[in-house]
Amino acid sequence: MSETTGATPGASYAAAGVDIEAGDRAVELMKEWVKKTQRPEVLGGLGGFAGLFDASALKRYERPLLASATDGVGTKVDIARRMGVYDTIGHDLVAMVMDDIVVCGAEPLFMTDYICVGKVHPERVAGIVKGIAEGCVLAGCALVGGETAEHPGLLGPDDFDVAGAGTGVVEADALLGPDRIRTGDAVIALAASGLHSNGYSLVRHVLLNEAGMALDTHVDELGRTLGEELLEPTKIYSLDCLALTRTTEVHAFSHITGGGLAANLARVVPDGLHATVDRSTWTPDAIFDLVGRTGRVERLELEKTLNMGVGMMAVLPQESVDVALTTLADRGVDAWVAGEITERAGHTDGAALVGDYAS
Repeated sequence: MSETTGATPGASYAAAGVDIEAGDRAVELMKEWVKKTQRPEVLGGLGGFAGLFDASALKRYERPLLASATDGVGTKVDIARRMGVYDTIGHDLVAMVMDDIVVCGAEPLFMTDYICVGKVHPERVAGIVKGIAEGCVLAGCALVGGETAEHPGLLGPDDFDVAGAGTGVVEADALLGPDRIRTGDAVIALAASGLHSNGYSLVRHVLLNEAGMALDTHVDELGRTLGEELLEPTKIYSLDCLALTRTTEVHAFSHITGGGLAANLARVVPDGLHATVDRSTWTPDAIFDLVGRTGRVERLELEKTLNMGVGMMAVLPQESVDVALTTLADRGVDAWVAGEITERAGHTDGAALVGDYAS
């Protein structure tokens, strides 16, 4: 075919908006952070088509059960984008995935991530992966791989989203859950670090859209700017929960995410039993009152949307309470007895909040 002088250049991937070189640069920048998450069982490094984990490490288990979970961080990514802060959202992602896995008593093993962007900004992508890697270290798991996808035309140049999937392992006879819970068990609440990663559609609607608050506004009751409060990373409880299973008897955990405290706790309460949680045992952080007051949001609506200051709950025998609270205090986790397990007689659901919050 003859070459036509002055003809319009043919189509290319770059012309369509996908920058392969920028993607390669992002991979180079993230390598050092991924390396920090490695466990002895991980084989190879970045660049392969699949992450490898040596399953022979599971031979020490009599009957190993693999636990898996996948999640994202919802519209909290919009706050990160607006703030131009990208190295904390990864903590949220790890928490959402690995704290689901630890609920059954499983040890987190490894995780993969998926980052979708409108345009690859290498330093920005590396910052997101840095946060994910730091979160993996806090959860005790390896980051064995991931994917960065550039979607020009579908996302704006500064838009992005993140998701992840993880795997853990638990001995079959150590599996935690509803079958272990008994009448008289105590319910221990583990304090949240803030809003965590749920309910941001409501929070953004109330504070940013309706009230018109700016993210850089200093809010006295929060003690910092609104943006700093909303970007506070989700607490990662994985190693704290595993420490409890090693030091005392635990029957179940409940990760307080979408749906709120009562609905998530009810997921681990067996038929015939009921969990009562006393609001008077804690005072929710100021951000919850700010959202409720500013948006005139009813308490029950807040409670089924936000965690109200509790990020994880543990259900355990009364005789385990003292050791559990001491273990958590030694690990720097604020925790308290928030309720108990009773017969369900007279109750139509598995869990409920009673009383008023402490002032």
